[in-house]
Order: sequence, then C-alpha cells, then structure tokens
Amino acid sequence: MVQDRSGEGGAASGDPATVVLDEPRDRAYWARRFEVPVEQVQAAVEAVGPDAARVAAQLGKPWPYEASGIV
Repeated sequence: MVQDRSGEGGAASGDPATVVLDEPRDRAYWARRFEVPVEQVQAAVEAVGPDAARVAAQLGKPWPYEASGIV
C-alpha cells in the first residue's frame, strides 16, 4: 500500500492522510481509491493541496471513502 509520508499518521480508517503522487503506483492507488482517472486526482491535488479529505471533497467523494473497492 502507499505509505503515508506526511509524518502525521493515517486517518482513523487506516487510509493515508496525504495524497502523494510521486510514483506511478501512488497515482494508480489514488485513482483506484477515488474511482476517478489519474488526471482528475492530479487536478484536485493542484487545486486544493495534498490533504486526502480536501482532495476527496474536490472530487465529490466522501472521506474516508469506504466504497472504493480497495481492500
């Protein structure tokens, strides 16, 4: 799984608290997590920053997003 590099720990659900898009696997993880194309995740991060809750809100997804299908 993608490692939380924020230094603050993950959310209560175990999800990373920060959206990191450094590696292809990171981009793939977040696109699957939010069920949107990678480009939408990148645009959301550019718009609101790397906070996962803010990115989810920008994408119109709840956070934590239980329906993502990632187990």
